Order: sequence, then structure tokens, then C-alpha cells
Amino acid sequence: MTNPGIPLSFSDRCKRTFLGKPLTTDQLESERLSNPVALGALSPDAISSTAYGPEQIMLELLPAAGMAAFALLLPITGVILVILALVSASYRQVVMTYVRSGGSYTVARENFGPRVAQVAAAALLIDYVVTVAVQPAAATVAVVSAIPVLRPYHLEITLAAVVLICLVNLRGVRRSGRAFAMTTYAFVAMIAVTILTGFVREIIWGLPKYDPQHIAGAVPVHQGGGLVMGATVLIVLRAFANGGASLTGIEAVSNSVDVFQKPEGVNARRVITVMACILGFLLAGVAWLAHVTHAVPYLDEYPSMLSEIAHAVFGNGVLGHVLYFLVQASTAAILFTGCNTSFNGFPALASFVAEDRFLPRPLTKRGHRLVFSNGILLLAGLALTLLVITEAKVSALVPFFAIGVFTGFSMAGYGMAKHHYKQRGPGWRSKFVVNVSAGISSTIVVAIFAVAKFTEGAWLVVVVFPVLVFTLIRLNKKYRAEASVLEMSHGADIDLDRHPQLQVLVFVDSVDLAEVEALRLGYGLHADELTAVHFVIDVDHAMRLRERWDRFEHDTPLWLINCPDRHLSRAAHELVRRVLSDHPGSKVTVLLPRRTFSPLLGRLLHDRTADKMARAVSRIRGATAIIVPYDIESRITAQDRQPASVARMQTVT
Repeated sequence: MTNPGIPLSFSDRCKRTFLGKPLTTDQLESERLSNPVALGALSPDAISSTAYGPEQIMLELLPAAGMAAFALLLPITGVILVILALVSASYRQVVMTYVRSGGSYTVARENFGPRVAQVAAAALLIDYVVTVAVQPAAATVAVVSAIPVLRPYHLEITLAAVVLICLVNLRGVRRSGRAFAMTTYAFVAMIAVTILTGFVREIIWGLPKYDPQHIAGAVPVHQGGGLVMGATVLIVLRAFANGGASLTGIEAVSNSVDVFQKPEGVNARRVITVMACILGFLLAGVAWLAHVTHAVPYLDEYPSMLSEIAHAVFGNGVLGHVLYFLVQASTAAILFTGCNTSFNGFPALASFVAEDRFLPRPLTKRGHRLVFSNGILLLAGLALTLLVITEAKVSALVPFFAIGVFTGFSMAGYGMAKHHYKQRGPGWRSKFVVNVSAGISSTIVVAIFAVAKFTEGAWLVVVVFPVLVFTLIRLNKKYRAEASVLEMSHGADIDLDRHPQLQVLVFVDSVDLAEVEALRLGYGLHADELTAVHFVIDVDHAMRLRERWDRFEHDTPLWLINCPDRHLSRAAHELVRRVLSDHPGSKVTVLLPRRTFSPLLGRLLHDRTADKMARAVSRIRGATAIIVPYDIESRITAQDRQPASVARMQTVT
């Protein structure tokens, strides 16, 4: 006869259906990523920002600077590329020095202490949530730019994409990494083809130019003197802040170093270098094409500026239409999967912060497929909420974007600068200069974004940011307070003898097998006194219980305690305190029989009174509450199977 074992719960069956068979812990090593797969899995966020970074710059410049916006686009992009080089150089040092996940959080914690590190933690957590909202929203713009009939379903498409990517990530790192790597390489290839084709056409024939001042639905173009009248310092700073969103995602590699194959630091550094070079080339190329073609964004975000550039570069022939749709398809694919960077980085970072006891411990647990499932689900839930609030509009989400990520860049830069200054290893001076420069430039971007975009939504991040840091520190204080109660002095002797006086109370509501199991356990505790207790809510029921108890052959006394307000938890609490008061120096153990039923229907048909009473008793010093489970559902299943097995035996006979 085979042992049926423990039946799968409803949640386990759902996990196996949607996620596949569970992975074992010893398979964790095989879930590490090779460099090509890691580049594809961890860089979509950074590389895909090419699709909307230049467009966000033009959104600010055109209404204020007019046609001069196209002249300002290239120098602003150049400054962004300089910051990209500094930040990438800084993170190349981060992954070589700190080979464990955590990125700027780890750098800040090791160099400034755990409390200061929560600034980096809050910054990155906010950035990851916004990234999961921005990327699919921008992807939907690419889809409806090519297929206008889908425009009314912008929000629904975006929400469905986030749910789908969440599900893919719940299936495991390697599986999602390989799937997303293909979209990254397809996008890089198509945008590179677009840039090179545009360069050749501009050199030989000249690219066609749009007339921004006469395009219906486009962002209005300032008609004044451009640089003199429209392009104030504030406008340029706001445009630069918008373009700074192109650098989000660079830190993702440093937050997921432990998913690389060994040597982790060397491989992560190589991936950061390649990612920065690709991003720099694509960003510069798209900005140059926008400058040459005079492509402009639209008020309702459709079609995208990248879509207009692709139309101008490839023309209206059959081949041109095919290449255009390939550009749009690859753009939508990488933007939809661009938030995969956050689904890799957020759970790993949240787990790391939770290990330091600044976030809830469940975020440290690996789930069904060896991923941090709780972190993935939390990230998806927050992003979906943000999308619903902003109606999935990219322009509404960008103001939330760069403050968090550039704060992380700043913390990494200053932390690595302090590290090199203290260690003073070979070449430390040049490394110190690079990191200080990265930290200062990132801090300037944070200040620009906070001031220039304050009224457009950045104020919310400015408010939420310190609140989140305060919350993290308060959680840590709570964990430390709990630990201080549980910790034992190493020098003190631990007395493991039985309590000198032990009072055991068994709470009963009927006379059945569940109560019998609790009484058996009570006898096994060898208590000085063992008493059954029933809290009287229904007098008739209490009398019937007394009659059955008297017919039950045992010596355990039964107390009937009146509970007129029906508040059983308070009644239990008061009874235990009274017993402790009547028996000084004694300990009280309360046994609560709990009948366990089917996980879904059982919660509807039965309450959780035993759990509530146990919590109330456990708050009393000198008292312990023990729930004694009695599984009803398994016994029902066994009874249902028994007639069938008996019938089979009769048939064989």
C-alpha cells in the first residue's frame, strides 16, 4: 500500500499549474546567468529608455524654445552622456568591490552605516516601482502608434503586460532571463539599423524633415525668438531632468551581482561596460536623428517620436513599411520587458534590506521557483496601483522617475569615494575623483529634478521619500526591540528544568475527539493542576456540556466561566491573570483545541476563535498558549475513500 502523503493545497496546485514544478534549493546555482543572457535580462530598462528619453526632452523644449529646441537637444544629450560615463565608471568599481547584491545600498551601508543606507534603499525601491509603471506605458505607446485602433485600450494593455511579466518572473530567473534577452538584442539591432540607415541617407541624399509648426496634434511650438525669449534656464533644466530618465536602470547590474556566473564581479563589470556603450550609442544616435528630421512628440503621446523618426528614415516603400513595423515591434517588446530589470532588482534589494531588519522578513524567502516571490508580487501590486492612478500616461509618470535613481547614484559615488580614501589601494586617487564626480553630478540632477519638476509631480516623491526612510528605520527599531527581548545573556546559566508549579487550562466548547486530544496533551505535561474551562455564552449549551462532561469518565474538573459580553479573548486574558495571581510563582499553559478544515470553504464555515484567544493569552508574562490542531478534512477524505477500498476488496474476493 502506497503512502498518499500530504495532499497538495489549493495554492500549491495553482503554483504548479501556472509556475511549473517547484525547484529545490540545490538548483539555485544552476539559475545563474551567463554574460549574454545577463546583459539581455538586466539591461532592458537602461537600453529601452532610448525610446522615450529624447522625446521627453523635446516635450519641455518645443513649447518654450521653438525651433531652437532642435539645436539644444544635442548639447543636453551630450551632458547626459557625460553623466552616463561617470556613473558607469563608478558602478564598475562597485561590482568589483561588493560582489553581493545590493548595489548602492551595500556601498552606503558599508561606508556610512545601516541607517544612512536606508536613503539609498528608499531611493532604489521607489525607482523600481516607477520603472515597472513607465516601461509598459511607453511600450503601449509604441504598439498603438503602429496600430491606432488599440488606442482606447491603452491602460488595459499596460496593466495586462505588468501582470504577464510578473508571472514570467515568478517562473524563475533563468527562464525569464533567456526570454527577455531576445527582445533586448532585437531592439538594439533595429535601432542600430535605423541610426546607420539614417546616417547614410543624410550623407548621400538628405533625410526628409517634418514641419513641427504645421502638424496637427503635435506639441505646440513656441513662435518667439527661441533661445532669447523661450529657452530660459529653468526650461533647459526641466528638459535636462526629463532626459535624465534615460539613465535609469544602470544600477540594476550591481543590484543583481549574485545572479552572474563566477567570477561574479568581473562578469558584472563587463556587462556594465557593454550596456553603457550600447546605451550611449543608441541615445546619441536617436537624438541626432531627431535633430536632423525635426520629429516632434504629440500631445496625446501618439504616435511616438521614435515612430516618426523611423517613418522618415525608412520611407513609404514596402521594405520601409516592413522595417518600420520591425522597429515598432522591437521597441514595444523591449519596453514591455524593460521592467524585467526591476523584477530582478527590486526583490533582491528588498531581500537584502529585510535581512538587515529594515523590511518585513517574508521578503527574504525564496518561493516556488527559487525567486523572491513576495518581493515580485509586492512590486507588481504597487506598480499596478500607480498605473491606475496616472492612467498609464508616460508624461505623468516621468516626474516620479529620476529622483530615486539619481539619489542611488549619489550614494554609490560618495560611498565608493570614501572606500577608496580609507583603503588607499593602487590608483585610488583617480578612482576617488571618478566617484566624487559621479556623486556630485548625480546630486545636482536630483536637485534640478526636485526644483524643476516639483509642480509636475516630483513633490510627491519629495514627500514620500523621507516618509519611507522613516518607516524603514521604525521597522528596524521594532525588530531590534523584539530581538532584545528574545536574546539571552551568554554568561547566564539557562535553567531547562520543569516549571516548579505548572497550571494547565484546557479551553473546551464540546466533548469530542478534538477535546480529547487536547486533554491527552495536558496529561502529558505533568501539571500540578489540570483544569478544563468553558466560557458560557449560551446557558443551555453550557448545561448540556456539563451533563456530557459528568458522564465522561475522567477526573478533570470543568469550570464554567460566565462571559456575558461574548468577548472570549478578554475573558481568557482575565482568567489567566487571575490564576497567576492566585498561584504566585506558577506558570500557566493554556491548551486550545482547533479543528482544521478545508483551506477555502473552512474559512467561510468556521471562525478562528482559538487563534484570537491564543494571541490574547500570549501577551501575559508567565503564560503560554498552545493550539492543538485536529485535522477534520483529512479524516473526511479517509472516510470517503474507505467504502471504495472495501468495495474493491469484495470484488476481488
